[in-house]
Formats: sequence, structure tokens, C-alpha cells
Amino acid sequence: MKYLRLLWPFLRPDLAGFVVVLLLMPIVTGLGVVQPVLLKAALDEHIVVGVADGLATLAWSYLAAVVGAFLVNGVLAVVLAWAAEGTIYRIRMAICRQVVSLSQRFYEGQPTGQILSRATSDVDALSEALTMGSVMLVLDLMNMIAVLSAMFLLDAQLTLVLLLTAPLLVGVIDFIRRRMRTLFNEIRDALAALNALMAERVAGVEILQVYRQEERTAERFRLLNLRYRNANVKNNWYDASLYAFIDGIASVCLGLILGAGAWTLAGAEAGLTVGVVVAFTDYIERLFRPLREFSAKVAFLQRAASALEKIFWLLAVDERIGAGDTHLDDVSGRLELKDVRFRYRPDAPYVLDGVSLVVNPGEVVALVGRTGSGKSTVVRLLGRVHDGYEGSILVDGVEISRLAPAGIRRAVGLVQQDAQLFADTIRFNLTLGDPEIDEARLQAAVQLSNLHVVAARREKGLDHVIRERGGDLSAGEAQIVALARTLARDPAVMILDEATASIDPLTEQLLQEALDRVFTRRTCLVVAHRLSTVTRADRILVMDGGRIVESGSHAELLAAGGAYAALHAEGFGDPARAAG
Repeated sequence: MKYLRLLWPFLRPDLAGFVVVLLLMPIVTGLGVVQPVLLKAALDEHIVVGVADGLATLAWSYLAAVVGAFLVNGVLAVVLAWAAEGTIYRIRMAICRQVVSLSQRFYEGQPTGQILSRATSDVDALSEALTMGSVMLVLDLMNMIAVLSAMFLLDAQLTLVLLLTAPLLVGVIDFIRRRMRTLFNEIRDALAALNALMAERVAGVEILQVYRQEERTAERFRLLNLRYRNANVKNNWYDASLYAFIDGIASVCLGLILGAGAWTLAGAEAGLTVGVVVAFTDYIERLFRPLREFSAKVAFLQRAASALEKIFWLLAVDERIGAGDTHLDDVSGRLELKDVRFRYRPDAPYVLDGVSLVVNPGEVVALVGRTGSGKSTVVRLLGRVHDGYEGSILVDGVEISRLAPAGIRRAVGLVQQDAQLFADTIRFNLTLGDPEIDEARLQAAVQLSNLHVVAARREKGLDHVIRERGGDLSAGEAQIVALARTLARDPAVMILDEATASIDPLTEQLLQEALDRVFTRRTCLVVAHRLSTVTRADRILVMDGGRIVESGSHAELLAAGGAYAALHAEGFGDPARAAG
């Protein structure tokens, strides 16, 4: 019932299909149960006594029951698949919406492979349960009740003798079911760990090869793979044991029927006819067939139960970037931070500890400082990549958390150091499918960012398909694409997180020219890596230990001989000196 409550919102739109399946079940059950009854009548009333009259009618009735059961079963299977796949479709959509809406804080603590497992293998396990497990178990239960009822009507005494095996059967099935539930949880966890390791290592395969870590990676994968294999072997052992045990009980029941038949033929007891023996033999097969398949259906259900816990754990995660409903129609581009404090986890130290700053409309402000000083955290908060800050962050006097999501993106544009590109055309990477970005806005962004020069190097221009992770673009070209993508949304404020770091000389000039144009048209906050970027800024803010410790122009800060002068002396902005 717990799982049904969880699934209900996804099941409800296809409720009509599941109702049709439930209505068809008694028909399938009835057509199956009546077949041995017709067979008994044909044997006892016609074949054994040699009466041919009426036998043809029974034969045609038996054939009609077989064909009817086949047809109704087919309809039931099709309707069930339609309803179940509709439910699975909605669950997949819910996972997709949830995954893309969660904040960066969540992803920093979750391996990508485990999230992929929730959306793939766990959903597949649930699909198996809906189409082959839960509903079919209901049909099996209905068949077993109908078969036992028919057996009681035919011979209550023999049926009671056969039921002596039931307590042992129920006890073994329950024991194995509990063990398989534990094993399925272990299997899901082991598979998620395998997927997480593979996703992480494939993403960093170049580093693994450079540092010759192939064998260590393979050994770690072997251990995880061994854990997954051992859990599956144990599960298969229990599965096979249950199948063999049920098969053995079925054979015992058949032996009891044959013994009762022999007893009757020996004249020790009357009343057990040939038709009853044959009907009971058929019923035993119909009774134990679903029990033989019970282990497989239990496997589907246990996998689904384990998968459901993980799926609904993911769907219940509440780690979203907060957003309001305030819209700014005409953004001037004034940024203000008031005593902002932030830490990435509740138990972690503060990365920002009382940061206050003002960036006026049209002003270019550079943030500089050593690694870990809090520069990138400031731009992530402004770009709404992270949430949960203390203090106040204002855009044109409005708290950024009160801005509507679309309004935030139009007000603040973020260009990060690592350009995230998708395996699609350059055009798609600029628009991301946003219908609001028309061709005029697209072309304006292309020209402003110098992307037209990069596109001209490709045969298909903006329709060139970028390889995965931008593998066929240089670092500088990828940054130009990322810059154009942000400009296409025409934000009033540009946030650049070391966008000029680690770029190649061939595209550095193109990117610097594009940034010069951006600096003259918009409010800009730049995490500066190169001296050329710093000297273009109207004001430089020096960060240290999560605080702003100095503010001024390049010349003023050098003359002051403080933290900025020390950074400059250490080689700030000069890659060759910094490397030395």
C-alpha cells in the first residue's frame, strides 16, 4: 500500500486501462478453470462409458474455452502494457524534471552514475514489475483461488489431502522472498556504484591514461563488479532453489493423486473416477504453474521495491534553486551584496564571510585573489548556480531570490571557466532550443562574440555538430561559444568566471576583442586571471579568506603595496611567471 500511494499520481491517468485489465482477469480465470471440467465430463460421461452422443459439443466447448482464453489474454496483455508504459513515461518525465531542477549543491554530493541508475535501470525494474509482476500476481492469485474452488467441488477430501503441503510451501516462499529482498537492495547499490565509477572514469579517461592508472581503475572496477556478481549469484541460487522446491511439491501432489487413483482402481474406495484424476492432474499443473513462476515475479517485485525506494528518494529531494515571481522589465544592471555569508554544507566552514560590494550600471569590476579566496563562489551565487546564502544579494534593488527564473537569466548572464557544450550543432548550443531567441538576436550575439570567425572555420558554420564535451573545439573557441550563448539572452549584467583562463593564443585575441565590446556595453563582474583583463576593469576587488580586503584601480593597489601588490609580485596575470 505504501508503494501504491507513491505510484498513485503516476498511475491515475491510466486508471481506465488498469480497470479494464482487472475486469478481464475473471474472464481469463473462468475460461481456464472450465477446461478441466469439460475434460472430466468428456472422459467420465462419454469416453470411459462409450457414449458418443454429446461428445462433439464438449469438444467444441473445450476448443472455444482455449481460444477464448488465448484472445482475452492477448487483449489483457496489450492493455496492461499500454497502461504500464504510460505510468513509466510519467515517472521518467518526473525524474528528468527533478534532475534538471536540482541545485549544484546536490550534485556535488552525488555521483553521476548513481543518478543515471535511478533514471535507467531502476525505472526499467519498475516497468518489469508493472507489466510482468504485480498485475500478473493478482491474476495468478485469482487463478489459484478458482482452481482450488473447482478442486473442492470435484473432490473435497482429496483437495484437503493436497493442501497438507501448503504450510511448508508458504513458509519456504516467505523465507526466500525476504532473503531476495535484501539481495536486490544489494544488487541495486552495487550496480549504482559500478555505473558511478564507469561514468566518472570515462569522463576522466585522459587523466587516467596520462598518469597510467588503467590497471588500478580496472582493479577497483573488478572489486565492484565482483560484489555485483556475487549478489546476483546468491539471488539466482535462491531463485533456483525456490523453483526446484515448488516443482518438487507439485510432483508430490501428482504422486498423491496417482496413489488415490490406484487405491480406487484396487477397489479400496469408490468415487474417484478417471475424469477426476485427469482433471486434478490438469488443475495441479494450473495451480503450480504460477507458483513456479512466482520466484520470477517476486524477483520483479523485489527489484521494483528496491528501485522504487531509490526513485522516490530522488523525487523527494528538495535541493532546488529558490526563485520568486518578480519580473524586472528594464534592468539597469546595478549589483549589490550586503554582508553575504555562504558555505557549501551545513557542517562546512564559511567560504564567504561577510562580503559586501556594489557594482554600478555599466561598471566593470574585477575580482582577484588566491585559489580558495571565494571569488568563484561570489559569481556562482550571482548566477544562481548555488543557493542558501545569508545576507542580501540585490539586482536593481530587488533580492535575487525574488526574481522569476526567466527574469534571473535575462538580468544576469554567467560565463564559466569550463564551457559546458553539448554534442549538437553550434546553433543549438547557443539557443538550447529557446524559442525566444530569434535569428536576429542569435546573429547579434554571434557578431558581438566573434563567433562568426570560429564558425567560418567549419564547413557547415553554425550548423557544425560539436563533438561530445566540445572535443573538436579549442579551449578558446569553446569559451567564445559560451560567451555567445550568454549574449544571445541579452543580460544586463555579465558575470565572467575566469573566462580568459587557459585559452590558446590563436583565439585569445578574438576573445579579448569580444570582451572589450562587452565591457563597454554592460555591467560586468569578472573573476580575473590575466593582467590584461584586470587593467581593463574600472575597479579591482581583492579577496582573501572569503572577504574583500582591498579595492581600487590597478595603479592604486600596486602603490598601496598590499595584498594585490603581493599577488602581482608572485606572477599574477603572467602564466610564465606563475608557472615558475
